[in-house]
Amino acid sequence: MTDPYKVLGISQDATDEEVKKAYRELAKKYHPDNYVNTPMAELAGEKMKEINEAYNQIKQIRQNKTQKEEQGYGGNFDPRETYDRIRRYINTGEISKAETLLDIFALSDREAEWNFLKGCVYTKKGYFYDAQKYFETACYMEPNNQEYRNALNSIREAYTRQQQRSSGNDAHTTDAGCCEALLCTSCCCNCLGGNRFRCC
Repeated sequence: MTDPYKVLGISQDATDEEVKKAYRELAKKYHPDNYVNTPMAELAGEKMKEINEAYNQIKQIRQNKTQKEEQGYGGNFDPRETYDRIRRYINTGEISKAETLLDIFALSDREAEWNFLKGCVYTKKGYFYDAQKYFETACYMEPNNQEYRNALNSIREAYTRQQQRSSGNDAHTTDAGCCEALLCTSCCCNCLGGNRFRCC
């Protein structure tokens, strides 16, 4: 059986966006319309079929993996392992996957780490007000956790600047990109455990 990742020329660790990009580039290169009335027409058609099958197979593999992770909550569910996986997803920008795993936690199991990671997800999405609420809850549950405290302080400053900009305070318009950069480095990097993972 042909490895679908090899067909697309990517590794199994590729993000969803990298998978899509590889597929689009190959599909553009081997699309049958590019080889009409040429000796390569038949070969291009076969190659395009192989590319489509590989892409669909990868999507199915990843969908099945996510479903197993969700189902695993009722059986051999390890919160710490799941939290680590969520951190990796946030780090690679796969926010929807991070949210999917966060949502499988029962309300009674949503501890400080859960609230912190939920805050990181909202930060990545630009919802600073919502992120602040989750960071506040995380700090309330674990008041001595410096990682949570740093994230809360950063988001408060960022949210304040965002409000000042939206109210028309020109003194802060030059900070349009600074706020997001601050969050990326001080919040998301902390969220990802310092040097454990690649920074955003």
